[in-house]
Amino acid sequence: MKINVHRFANNPLLAPENLRPSRPDFEVTCVLNPGAFRFGNRIGLLLRVAERPVPETGSLATPVLREDGTITVLRVRRDDPGLSCVEARSFVWNGRFLLTTMSHLLPAWSDDGGRTFVPDYNSRLFPALPCEAYGIEDARVEEIDGEYLLTFTAVGPAGITVGCRCTRDWKHFTPTELILPPSNKDAALFPRRINGKYYLLHRPSDPACGNHIYLAESPDLRCWGNHRCIAMTRPGYWDEERIGAGAAPVETDSGWLEIYHGADRTGRYALGCLLLDRDDPARVIARSEIPFMEPEADYEKHGFYGNCIFTNGQIVDGDRILLYYGASDSVVCGAEVRISELLNSLRTGCPGRKTA
Repeated sequence: MKINVHRFANNPLLAPENLRPSRPDFEVTCVLNPGAFRFGNRIGLLLRVAERPVPETGSLATPVLREDGTITVLRVRRDDPGLSCVEARSFVWNGRFLLTTMSHLLPAWSDDGGRTFVPDYNSRLFPALPCEAYGIEDARVEEIDGEYLLTFTAVGPAGITVGCRCTRDWKHFTPTELILPPSNKDAALFPRRINGKYYLLHRPSDPACGNHIYLAESPDLRCWGNHRCIAMTRPGYWDEERIGAGAAPVETDSGWLEIYHGADRTGRYALGCLLLDRDDPARVIARSEIPFMEPEADYEKHGFYGNCIFTNGQIVDGDRILLYYGASDSVVCGAEVRISELLNSLRTGCPGRKTA
């Protein structure tokens, strides 16, 4: 069954040239992978903004988080004998791995139902702790009991892990607290307790065993345990290389509907669905045979990392989902899908269809 995916006519909604860098000697290289939420009568996006020092001929540069929490710039001459492993996103200098960009989070607001957004430059969230020294990325946002919980990927020299900050007014935020150890990311909270417990989807990574979706539970949103793998990559299929949760699961009469991303062996990212039991979310009822959305538009096929769509933000309005996603790791876009169509497309027990 083909799902009707209606991409917004004004895509991309936000591109690097639409944003101001955080300081005059920086430039924005990518805006991507926003969390989405309602606050009052407005729709908000929590953008991931990747920026770097303005390039200078003959050198590489990286933002560096200092012990006092300020950000400075380290420049390394390209003929430096300690320089090695130079790539588009990273390099190694005197044995130290460094990124060429640093990501922070930036709220943007819509007053027209989620079609256009204005950045709020006074409310940027920057890396502040050593565990965030290389940046904070790909936030999911969920409101629980009037408090907004921001789960995001914290990247630092000691690894990639899951951080959390909280706010009630989108002006004041708690400091980052790590809620899962490395190597982990793609953490999406369920919007309510189930049988008295909070639940969280997450994606640990292991070079030997792969990248699969896990479920954890907690009595207090801080201490997470009883981790179980609920969905694995499927060799030979569209999601064979890695998978990860999108935004919070959507509660339906049929179960919890979770939109997730999957990548194949070529690195192409597409979107599919899991259907989880309402009372026991560790039980997968159904899973997409094929992606319901894959890179088709030019802005999804070409960019910093082409052939890629990645969502971690959505707004639910009845049967409608406003899906916000990053395209080609470069721009932010929007699309509309119907919950009923996604549910109808799922076939219980179907393991997936092989790629060519």
